[in-house]
Amino acid sequence: MAINTIDANMLKKMFLSGAQRIDSKKEWINELNVFPVPDGDTGTNMTMTIMSAAREVQALEEPTMESLSKAISQGALRGARGNSGVILSQLFRGFAKEIKEKEVIDSMVLASALERAAETAYKAVMKPKEGTILTVAKGMSTKAMEVFEETDDLEEGIQKVLEYGDYVLSQTPEMLPVLKQAGVVDSGGQGLMEVLKGAFEAFLGKEVDLSVGMQPVKRSGLSDVEIDTADIKFGYCTEFIVMLKKPYTQQTENEFKTFLSSIGDSIVCVNDEDIVKVHVHTNDPGLAIQRGLTYGSLTSMKIDNMREEHNEKVIKDAEKKAAENYAVVPETRKAVGFIAVSIGEGMNEIFRGLGVDYIIEGGQTMNPSTEDIMNAVDKVNADTIFVLPNNKNIILAAEQARSLVEDKELIVIPSQTVPQGITAVVNYIDGETAEANAEHMMSEMERVKTGQVTYAVRDTVLNDKTIKEGDMMGIGDKGILSVCKDVPTATLELIDELVDEDSELISIYYGEDISEEDAESLVEAVEEKYPDVDVELQNGGQPIYYYVLSVE
Repeated sequence: MAINTIDANMLKKMFLSGAQRIDSKKEWINELNVFPVPDGDTGTNMTMTIMSAAREVQALEEPTMESLSKAISQGALRGARGNSGVILSQLFRGFAKEIKEKEVIDSMVLASALERAAETAYKAVMKPKEGTILTVAKGMSTKAMEVFEETDDLEEGIQKVLEYGDYVLSQTPEMLPVLKQAGVVDSGGQGLMEVLKGAFEAFLGKEVDLSVGMQPVKRSGLSDVEIDTADIKFGYCTEFIVMLKKPYTQQTENEFKTFLSSIGDSIVCVNDEDIVKVHVHTNDPGLAIQRGLTYGSLTSMKIDNMREEHNEKVIKDAEKKAAENYAVVPETRKAVGFIAVSIGEGMNEIFRGLGVDYIIEGGQTMNPSTEDIMNAVDKVNADTIFVLPNNKNIILAAEQARSLVEDKELIVIPSQTVPQGITAVVNYIDGETAEANAEHMMSEMERVKTGQVTYAVRDTVLNDKTIKEGDMMGIGDKGILSVCKDVPTATLELIDELVDEDSELISIYYGEDISEEDAESLVEAVEEKYPDVDVELQNGGQPIYYYVLSVE
């Protein structure tokens, strides 16, 4: 019998199922990223975004379309991380706006909601690029309008829309040459398809453990430090993957989950074709491992003592809290304040020395969310606050925070690297209007060439360069400029690409994995090659990037 409507309870199941599916697929989606840097990848950012909303949704015991819409929209907006996460949150926002006043979703409401979702996401991006998640969303919304004019059977219609979404996704390499060269489809588009396919599975009646990967919304106000290790009932976080060697039926899965429940909690037991991913908190990891071996061979085994980890975290959190004197909200409101995203203690000190009020720890490997930025805004008691994202994948989240803050004016300076952010702050002029300063800061920022040296996390071909996992890469503002086997050579070749006849200053910030002695040796080599250019060395202390450079 045809299903013609979706009520609030069904939509809740569908949303949580979609969240669970992308969570289980996030590492695979990360691998689709063209750029082989160790960053806050697409799958991770999209998963953290939707999980922020999923926790709000899960807390609704008797959902209505209005309460669901609010939970989905606000949860995703606050939790949005990275460009892909922000775009996903805007898709949810548009969808939620269309359905919030409905009792149920029928075929035409669904088509309209998909159309509004795509329109909202396109408007959120200053320069929309085809061949991305936006293209996939738009293609499905157009197909939905076409399909649901002919049928009101949701199962039939959604199936056709998803099939068309897969087709559009398959065409993204034809729209973006960089995807075609790397031999992958768009990772954001793939992430969107996983969310929607997970939702459709719940619509079709597939039983899903909707608590997987989600913790309840904290309402007590207790910090992690206030929880004693005695409150940790099961002490060992145990994870492994079973490579199946015998049939693994639904009954087998249920029996395995029942067994795991008898020895622990926080259970994840996800079957994906010929493997089973297992996670359990238990006091006897051996029991879980022994049972797993009855189904096949084990791999990726990991056992952590959570009580020891908790004690270490308490100490680190206390040390961090003591050091965060810049996080205190000043009593007297001032005219102008500054927030910067930074990536290492040395970089943090530079920003503090320049008068930045609040540092958000984050950057490439963990993109701060919109809510992280809004929390930072609460800490800065100023009428106008300049926000320096210092990473191109954080700019959209900062812009989203700007649109949500009501009692202060946020001005986002679109700095893509830390040196650009430093240049922007240095060029702030007291006494000028905020608008004039923003224009001046961005103008000066654009005069700075920046570079970063890191390692490749996967094999790929990019800009006609063959890159192998573990290679050292020199990355400039417009792409990868050098690929070598060692850090000094990659850095010197990157500097060669950045320096021209007008260059006057090279600033070198060395990371936590580089010794001061090695950094000084690099400076000597640079000074010898460019005797007419000043060279400045700073301890940036940044992770992931061996060197961060600026040339002006």
